[in-house]
Amino acid sequence: MVEFMAQDKIVVVGAREHNLKNITVEIPRDRLVVITGLSGSGKSSLAFDTIYAEGQRRYVESLSAYARQFLGQMDKPDVDHIEGLSPAVSIDQKSASRNPRSTVGTVTEIYDYLRLIFARVGTPHCPNDGTPIERQSIDQVLDVVKALPEGTKLQVLAPVVQGRKGEYKQVLQEVNKAGFVRVRVDGVMYEVTDDIPMDRYKAHTIEVVVDRLVMREGVERRAADSVETALKMGKGLVTLNVQRPEDSEAVDQLYSEHLACPVCDFSMPELEPRLFSFNSPFGACPDCTGLGTKTEFDPDLVCPDPRKPLRGGAILPFVYKSGDVKEWWPEVLDAVGRACGFDASLPVAEIPAEGLKAVWHGLKDPVTVKVRYARSERTFQTQWDGVLSALRKRYDSTQSEWVKKDLEQYMSTKPCPTCGGKRLKPEALGVKLGGRSISDITVLAVDEALQFFTELGRQLDARKLAIGERAVKEIVERLRFLADVGLTYLTLDRTARTLAGGEAQRIRLATQIGSGLMGCLYVLDEPSIGLHQRDNRKLIETLVRLRDLGNTVIVVEHDEETMMAADWLIDLGPGAGEHGGRIVNQGPLDEFLKSNVGTARYLNGLDAIPVPAQRRQPKTPCPVSL
Repeated sequence: MVEFMAQDKIVVVGAREHNLKNITVEIPRDRLVVITGLSGSGKSSLAFDTIYAEGQRRYVESLSAYARQFLGQMDKPDVDHIEGLSPAVSIDQKSASRNPRSTVGTVTEIYDYLRLIFARVGTPHCPNDGTPIERQSIDQVLDVVKALPEGTKLQVLAPVVQGRKGEYKQVLQEVNKAGFVRVRVDGVMYEVTDDIPMDRYKAHTIEVVVDRLVMREGVERRAADSVETALKMGKGLVTLNVQRPEDSEAVDQLYSEHLACPVCDFSMPELEPRLFSFNSPFGACPDCTGLGTKTEFDPDLVCPDPRKPLRGGAILPFVYKSGDVKEWWPEVLDAVGRACGFDASLPVAEIPAEGLKAVWHGLKDPVTVKVRYARSERTFQTQWDGVLSALRKRYDSTQSEWVKKDLEQYMSTKPCPTCGGKRLKPEALGVKLGGRSISDITVLAVDEALQFFTELGRQLDARKLAIGERAVKEIVERLRFLADVGLTYLTLDRTARTLAGGEAQRIRLATQIGSGLMGCLYVLDEPSIGLHQRDNRKLIETLVRLRDLGNTVIVVEHDEETMMAADWLIDLGPGAGEHGGRIVNQGPLDEFLKSNVGTARYLNGLDAIPVPAQRRQPKTPCPVSL
């Protein structure tokens, strides 16, 4: 047995957690240690439930009482005492985040650096025509104002706060002192002296109403002065609230001295990292709020059998379990048919496409519904918004969980029709780097993204290269770490909750290597699970690198190649459950292999499990659905 100095080892005395039989074990520090044995022999009980649990508990206890209330207190494991522990990090096979907004890019922080580099060196393009966007001059903004037709109602607003949390009472006081009377807060008009409701923990937008006027001859100079004042107050931004004579509602038009399309006058806000975040309202697609998908009522699920008559039970949510159609839906569908020129008694498959479009999505004009009673008939007009809209309204308005559950069977999740599943606003997707948008990069696999960023330096000019060099370096390093653990096939936009346990574990392992921490205790649970054998060597090299940084790496593993690469091996057994929990063999690899018991016999080739010459056949064939 090799002896270690007290400070060079972790000493576990009297471990009795789960099925451990009061064992005492010494584990060398700053080594790659593999704990192996039969399934159920107590490997995880020793590594996770004893060593890691005690290391984490002691670390949490060393923090202040204020910090401990957020971390939670772990129970002390059933062990006499443990010496030589470091702060412990567990990298187990628990599934990744269930948050639908978490992706491989966000979990590894690669996406954070992507947002930064796009905000600093990306080239904005107009989402309408693809023209590179340039900064607008004040003369261009004034040209827009002068071109407004006579009778147009114009409000000139200066954005002083854009999507920031806080109450901003001081800002409103300064606006009042400057002589301005009105402000628009989150789209609602107020007097500056009003008690304006603002939650300090919610984001708010405050726009000062610099001027309100109606366009006519002789007001051009006043409008020009107001625009100049608004640009100065809004630090280069001005919002023109325009209501033309023929329009019923006013429309906001944002202009910037910073970025604007010379063709269609499309203006963009200043490029910031949050513009490229699908977790921020400033970057997320407004339709799907950054999820990239929408769960909506699906016509194929609402009407699964197009052979049935439209008014006679084809639309399942309108049908009782008895088969009768609910309420007056047949009469409403009759009215839609009369308005569109088809018979609602026909099977759905025989109704023309335009008619079905009206059935699903509604009509602009009201329809006339005729409801017949026993001795009378009632006629009334109603607006028809479509079957899908009616179901959505019922789903959103009901308080009954049973009704919602019943309606959810007719819903399906599909890519957002607005952003095409890309999660971001058009202005964010219009910013290009090396000819690609941020979404174009996140759909690349790790090895493809690594190649793109490795070659990116040749496509940037000297100025952009100097600005983005550090961010590109961080991205390349993290991508290389993912490649080193055999995850080259993953795409950066892959949702974290779709990852297998082994994939999620290796991502966390790559993240830990990127952190560059020293003096920690890492405990891993079978990281080779699900890994192709050709990538096993990459994983082992990663574990060795983690050890060489100055960390103790304890791995629970069955893989032969990993065991043969270990500095120290511990074999638990001899059986599983109550028959396990004992140290069968331990020591450095060469001494471990000299033993003639347990796992050592298999590693030496003395014992082996033969591959069956003939496989057993199932008694009944397993049904396979294609």
